[in-house]
Amino acid sequence: MSNRLAEETSPYLLQHKDNPVDWQPWGPEALQAARDEDKPIFLSVGYSTCYWCHVMERESFENPATAALMNEAFVNIKVDREERPDLDEIYMVATQVMSGQGGWPNSLFLTPDLEPYFAGTYFPPDDMHGRPGFPSVLRSMRDAWHERRDDVHAQAASVAGAIRRYLEERSTPVETVPGTDAAERAMADLQRRYDPRWGGFGGAPKFPTPSNLMLLTELADGDRPAAEMLANTLDQMARGGIYDQLGGGFHRYATDREWKIPHFEKMLYDNAWLLEVYARHHRRTGDAQAARVVRETAEFLDRELTGPEGAFWSALDAETEGHEGAFYVWTRDELEELLGAEDAAFLAPIYGFDRAPLFEGTHHVLHLPVPLEDQAKRRNVSVDGLLEEVAPLAAKLLDARSRRPPLATDDKILADWNGMAIAGLAVAGRLLVEPIFVDRAARAAHFILATLRDGDGTLLHAWRDGKGKVAALLGDYVAMSRGLLALHAATGDGDWLRAAIELTEEQIDRLHDAREGGFFVAAEAADVLVRSKEIMDGAVPGTNGLAIDNLLTLAQRTDDPRWGGLAEQALKTFGSMVESHPSAVVTLTLAARRFAAVGGGRGDGGAASASEKRFAPPVLWADLEGGSGSFRLELTVSGGWHIYALGDAPPATTLELAGGELVEVTPPEPETWQGAPELPSTEVYRGKVEISGRVEKVRDGAVLRLTYQLCDDQRCLAPETVEVRL
Repeated sequence: MSNRLAEETSPYLLQHKDNPVDWQPWGPEALQAARDEDKPIFLSVGYSTCYWCHVMERESFENPATAALMNEAFVNIKVDREERPDLDEIYMVATQVMSGQGGWPNSLFLTPDLEPYFAGTYFPPDDMHGRPGFPSVLRSMRDAWHERRDDVHAQAASVAGAIRRYLEERSTPVETVPGTDAAERAMADLQRRYDPRWGGFGGAPKFPTPSNLMLLTELADGDRPAAEMLANTLDQMARGGIYDQLGGGFHRYATDREWKIPHFEKMLYDNAWLLEVYARHHRRTGDAQAARVVRETAEFLDRELTGPEGAFWSALDAETEGHEGAFYVWTRDELEELLGAEDAAFLAPIYGFDRAPLFEGTHHVLHLPVPLEDQAKRRNVSVDGLLEEVAPLAAKLLDARSRRPPLATDDKILADWNGMAIAGLAVAGRLLVEPIFVDRAARAAHFILATLRDGDGTLLHAWRDGKGKVAALLGDYVAMSRGLLALHAATGDGDWLRAAIELTEEQIDRLHDAREGGFFVAAEAADVLVRSKEIMDGAVPGTNGLAIDNLLTLAQRTDDPRWGGLAEQALKTFGSMVESHPSAVVTLTLAARRFAAVGGGRGDGGAASASEKRFAPPVLWADLEGGSGSFRLELTVSGGWHIYALGDAPPATTLELAGGELVEVTPPEPETWQGAPELPSTEVYRGKVEISGRVEKVRDGAVLRLTYQLCDDQRCLAPETVEVRL
């Protein structure tokens, strides 16, 4: 018979509905049962694509004798960490405090007051190698509850106190906003940990930590080491087994230093952030591999993680039929049988199966051991020519792979992870001039905004099978608002900006700490042990750092100085952590850097408003036929501000066309300006000016990009880029 998880919608909880364990979901009924029956709680936290969660289920939770022991002594509760990241954060800290390490499945024993008194991760089914098996742990925890109750409560109170200290007191407010040097110190720490041979940071395992990659991206223009570390890391990841060379998209992490052997689950959030990182890298460097990775990853999301309503599912499992990676790996015999001897010999050095197998000594993980440029040079063809030869063979392998036993898909829709994907696609679509990516982002955003709502209109965190649940957490608000702001930048549609403002207002109303600043992870609730503020970066950037970045974006796109004031207050709230441990809070250091760049510290919240900047949105007239014709771009710079005249490089104003050829540009007549007697004069534009020219080979979705720097007689603001669709 099914247990009480059968009524849930979470794929992870439903995986356990037929266990002989009397599982219950987290909620009032289960928590009250622990109090009424005077039983401790066994809490198991995991997620649907977690390999070791599957292993522990098969070994322990499906074992009738183990289940009987669990049912007799404990109230057993299952939590999907992706549905309840607030609970996951609290009880992962508990496990780290007690065991010195963390991971999933997370296995804890709690008092009925929800305080943990013992914790670990995966437990084997039997005692082995000096480590207790799960039945031994169960008996020990049962006996402690009945025979040493005072010790249990003392231990639980001590651990709960440690959790509160860590989550509530890890940053002390400061008087002034941290400066730009915090980001530079975080960068210096990355340099110390950088792997110059294989890219990334530290040894195995290696994660594509997006906060680190975003830091390098932000610093790359003016910092050569940052640019080199970023380029090498992105290249090695794109060529490694962590990237699916046949189907696109990234696996969760690499188990080795060389990025070749992945942990095979694919998560929406990883691919969402990497879309943006690779798109921005391509935009800055012109790297063709980065553009290819972006397009292939976007197609992977559309093909394998997009629901019929247009929103994005959460993850693909790592295993099929109990074997991790079986869907993705190959024997040499399989490859030769599918391709034929001649094509296999051609493809082997390109995809790395011309050498000893990497996975478990028997199977190949396809990767690019040699850069495609070098492979093409050896064959005396262009890279595009080489890819044309590879494409039909890769398609044959992908087709054969698709007929293998399918991977389980976690098809729940999470507002925060969808917001990340919306932002990634909108940025990629804008920078690579791929309107279809922007359209897909918009479709997902429409679904989330319309469907993930409770009866009062409050945003919800999770949705599946027609049911929404869990009131929105901070991650949902900041990720969705960031995605909406990216859509606004990609389309110019003011509705997206208004939707971002509405969500941010709801975030402030429900989660803002008006007394000390910053935002709580979740609204106050009786069943949550600690109300924390997330600031640390992890698999995704810290939510308070992203919240501040959103506030600064809103300050720049509106005339409301309130946004900058909230950003300033939050940065001061977390200032001591930014100053003392910048590499742990990289996203906050980037927010502090941006705060300074947009004119922080002037008493108005630090964000230069649109009215202060005095730069009106450009107005474009274009007369095109068959993709060719003329254009006029009207700019208005007023209120004592100026921009530099057109030129080839900053600080000059630059104009380029993405999605066509800019064949002629007629600049306006500049003025001569001199900031101080001892400085040389320079040519600038003030007031209303017009740039005209001719374009050819214009494709659908083409945009003119104007990059400029606003200055007055005292200072210059950070350079900005504005885009106008043709």
